[in-house]
Amino acid sequence: MKTTAASIRAFPALLWAFGGLVILFLIAPVLAIVPLSFNAEPFFTYPMPGLSLRWYEEFFNSQVWQLALKNSIIVAVCATILSTVLGTLAALGLSRPDCPARATLTAILISPMIVPVIVAAVGVYYAFAAIGLLNTLTGLVLAHTAIGAPFVVITVTATLASFDHSLMRAAASLGATPVEAVFRVMLPIIAPGVISGALFAFVTSFDEVVIALFISGSEQRTLPRQMWSGVRETLSPTIAAVAALLIVFSTLFLATVQWLQRRAERQKLVRVD
Repeated sequence: MKTTAASIRAFPALLWAFGGLVILFLIAPVLAIVPLSFNAEPFFTYPMPGLSLRWYEEFFNSQVWQLALKNSIIVAVCATILSTVLGTLAALGLSRPDCPARATLTAILISPMIVPVIVAAVGVYYAFAAIGLLNTLTGLVLAHTAIGAPFVVITVTATLASFDHSLMRAAASLGATPVEAVFRVMLPIIAPGVISGALFAFVTSFDEVVIALFISGSEQRTLPRQMWSGVRETLSPTIAAVAALLIVFSTLFLATVQWLQRRAERQKLVRVD
């Protein structure tokens, strides 16, 4: 009996240890890039002969890298705004009980997440070539909006599933118009879902490279495309420095999403109480 009780007490510790080893195995290749960004020599070698910040300095002082960063931020911000607005409106429409062909519309809206990105890139290339949107930031924004909006639709729809629609009827009984009820009652409650979807759309646009390779020119290079070109043409530790910065950015993004999810759960508990 004592052996069985000790085994039961030890099982959670073994489970945590196993989970930690799995996580370490998954993130070790990613973390191996970070020390290389401080290498004093222009080679990807271990052990490193010395430490230096020259590659970060080259990134911040290079016109090519800064143009790519500027383009990525512009495209990601614009695509996020469009994705959030369109995705939220679509989710509001799909959440209505009288929405016709809801399953079909949902499948169409989230299809950019399912279709292989190379297929989407080829389709976008031929479609934009016909209307003159190749090699433009506008075309890149529209393409990234198409692949980012499904994330907003999914997160907002999931948030609306627990929304109490009687609040909208109560607002209407107090004289609020449908638009006023949405902005003053619904949006503050579903804000965590909207913000989470917007963050996913931003990261999707910021990290996207395949579509950018097809429809952007040299003046519209984004940061992922510049990294891709750097790997193919001149392998430099500057790429490792950029990758390290993106790792930090992704970590902050995940922490923000987790905070929003906990906040949404606390709001649900408050409404239940």
